[in-house]
Amino acid sequence: MKLVTLFATSIVATLSLCAAPTQCGNAVYFANEAPDILNTKLTAKTKELCYSAFAVMHSGVARSPLWSAEHLYGIKLGTKVDRTNDFHPEERLSSDERSELSDYAHSGYDRGHMAPARDFNTLQSESECFTLANMVPENSENNRGIWADIEGATRELAKIKNELYVITGPLFIGSNIQRLNGRVFIPTKIYKAIYDPSSGQGAAYLVDNAPGRDYKVVSIAQIEQLAGIRLFPKMSASAKQTPMILPPPQTHGSNDAKAIVPNIQVAAKTPSSSAQCGSKHSCKEMSSCDEARYFLTQCSESHLDGDGDGTPCEKLCRGRK
Repeated sequence: MKLVTLFATSIVATLSLCAAPTQCGNAVYFANEAPDILNTKLTAKTKELCYSAFAVMHSGVARSPLWSAEHLYGIKLGTKVDRTNDFHPEERLSSDERSELSDYAHSGYDRGHMAPARDFNTLQSESECFTLANMVPENSENNRGIWADIEGATRELAKIKNELYVITGPLFIGSNIQRLNGRVFIPTKIYKAIYDPSSGQGAAYLVDNAPGRDYKVVSIAQIEQLAGIRLFPKMSASAKQTPMILPPPQTHGSNDAKAIVPNIQVAAKTPSSSAQCGSKHSCKEMSSCDEARYFLTQCSESHLDGDGDGTPCEKLCRGRK
């Protein structure tokens, strides 16, 4: 699968511009270093937008964020403010590069937050997150179901870990990307990448922008490959290969997830003591999905994931998260 070729029509920005240090002074990025855009098809018409408690890299081509970044502190997540529902276009963007409320009207899609309102504990930050620069067209069942529960699980994890760095964004995969109102790109998938500075580990939730409750947990290396973006430049390459254990999203309506599985700090286990890199190379040699995942993430056997969706040996791992 390849990122949408429509981005290739107006590549004018340079990699050096997009890889420059962040201009935002709100400490939302790990080591104060913003993601690097590696796929040059994504660089056109990008603009960094800084807010009081999050930051956005906006694409004037997609008319949506490439990512929204947050630094979550568990101690701050206990404070709630009233939801403003102050959806508004981003005045700092030109009219031909931003989305408008009219783009979403009667579309059947939700205005899906990337940095969610419930992550913020001040009236200013809560209101700011309703900028359309922080929104993507999101399937309503997904937005109000599995995605809301992933957001809740992330908040609960931040309370346990004390702090997390979180980057959320859309993926535009395939050659036939649809546009809302002929203007706003509709993502095919959405991810939430999480880095835990206390352990140096990370992982990402990945969902289709579609009805249902299916989701995957993938490594940071896998989500970076799919996104074409180096999300956490200062994270070690070895840690990016192995996904940390993330809590499963729990269905609690509007409440955050409460039931967090134990041992969430334990790294993924080796499927068997006999599994050694170089001993197996194909799906037909794998005895289990766990073993296939081990060889994909630990042994760089990337060919096991032929479609690049983060799941190796589709027949063996079908139905497995």
